[in-house]
Amino acid sequence: MRFDVITIFPPMLDAVARHGITARARERGLWELHCWNPRDYANDAYRSVDDRPYGGGPGMVMLAEPLATALRMIAAAQQAAGLPRGPVLHLSPRGTPITHRRVRELAALPAVTMIASRYEAVDQRLVDRYVDEELSVGDFVVSGGELPAMMLIDATVRLLPGALNDERSAIEESFADGLLDCPHYTRPETFEGVAVPEVLVSGHHARIARWRREQALALTMRRRPELIARARADGLLTGEDERWLARFEDGSTGQQHASK
Repeated sequence: MRFDVITIFPPMLDAVARHGITARARERGLWELHCWNPRDYANDAYRSVDDRPYGGGPGMVMLAEPLATALRMIAAAQQAAGLPRGPVLHLSPRGTPITHRRVRELAALPAVTMIASRYEAVDQRLVDRYVDEELSVGDFVVSGGELPAMMLIDATVRLLPGALNDERSAIEESFADGLLDCPHYTRPETFEGVAVPEVLVSGHHARIARWRREQALALTMRRRPELIARARADGLLTGEDERWLARFEDGSTGQQHASK
C-alpha cells in the first residue's frame, strides 16, 4: 500500500515510518510512504505556501496553487507506479470522524493521498476541486494535519496482512466488532491486593470468551452507548448479547460499576 502525504514538515512523518509496528511493516514491504513539501511547488522566491484571508480575520490560509501542483505530481507518480489514483483526504477538524469501518475500507486500497494542512485553513477552491473527503480524528484542534495523518496511517497499516505478529490482535481489539475492547490482565496474578478475575485463570475457554464479550458489552454500554445502537443496526449483536444487555440494563448482571 502506498501513502502520499503533503506536508511542510516531512521529518515529522519519521515517527510512523521509522518506529514501532508501522516501521516493521514498512521494512517487510507492506506499505510505503512518500512525502511532498508544497514549498517545492511555490511560485515565489520565498517558497510561500500561505497568505492572508480575503475578508480579513486571524490566521493565514494555505495557497491553492502549490497544493494543486503537488497533487498533480502525486497522481502522476501513482500512475507511473502502476497504481490507480488514490483518494485525496484532507485531515481537518471539520471532517467526518474516522471510524474503524472507514479505516478498513482504506486498508483495502492500493494508494491513499493525504493533505496534512497547517495554518487557519486551506483555500476552499482547492478543497472543492481536488479533495475527495475531509476526515477528523476528533472534536479538537491540533497545530497541523501531520499527527492526524500519522494516526490514520498507523490505524490502516495495522490492518494490512502480515503487519502484526499475531493477526488476532487486529480482530479482537476495540471497534473491530463494533464494541470497545474488554479489560485485559497479566502477571502477577495478584497486584496490590487485587486478583485477576477468576474466570481468566480457569482454563475454560468458552467461559473466558463469554466473559470477555460481556465485559466489552458492559464497557461499551457505559462509555459509548451509541456504539451499541450502531452494532444493533449492523447486525453485530447476537441473541445472547441482547439477552445479557437486557439483564445489564435492569441491574441483574451486577456489572454496572465494573471496570470503569
